[in-house]
Amino acid sequence: MNVDVFDMNGQKVRTVELPAQVFEAPINIDLMHQAYTRQMANARLGTHQTKTRGDVSGGGRKPWAQKGTGRARQGSTRAPHWVGGGGAHHPHPRSYELRMPRKMRQAALRSALSVKAAENSIVLVDVLSLPEPKTRLMAQALTKLVGNATALVLIPEKTGTYEAVIRSTSNLPDAKTLLAGYINIRDLLGFDKIVMPLQTLDVITLHLG
Repeated sequence: MNVDVFDMNGQKVRTVELPAQVFEAPINIDLMHQAYTRQMANARLGTHQTKTRGDVSGGGRKPWAQKGTGRARQGSTRAPHWVGGGGAHHPHPRSYELRMPRKMRQAALRSALSVKAAENSIVLVDVLSLPEPKTRLMAQALTKLVGNATALVLIPEKTGTYEAVIRSTSNLPDAKTLLAGYINIRDLLGFDKIVMPLQTLDVITLHLG
């Protein structure tokens, strides 16, 4: 698959061929869904906590005698059906972690990248750099590259010229920078366009090829 390469002004400079093993992989929707579900589940803290009848203060005395009052028998005023009582079957701290083999995760990422490539949503830039960290400059560049679409900017590293790119993108509501080594299914599917310099293409091919 051949893709055009642009400069920061949105002008085509040349054409490159995307690695077929990464950007023309079989599209497996079920595998992508499993990877997405795993990522969202692993992001949950699981720190929710509620009190049971044993955790609520009070209620140690039997409200009234077991027999002879005409009322229903009660053992504590902190039972779940009492106002101020503890909860029954309420959530407690737990782990939501889901496991998925590494090769399956990589296959899901290749599948997602293939979907983006098939939709012409991969935007390659020959050199992604800014003279200074200015949100205005990055917004202008992204407008020329992707228009009004949301953009995930994949960078190969945090150092060097990419520091200005990271700082300039951080205030843009419809764009996000991400290291190519941290590529994930949620971000790939959550943005309209994937913007990456040619250096990032090499990193992705190395990890997923």
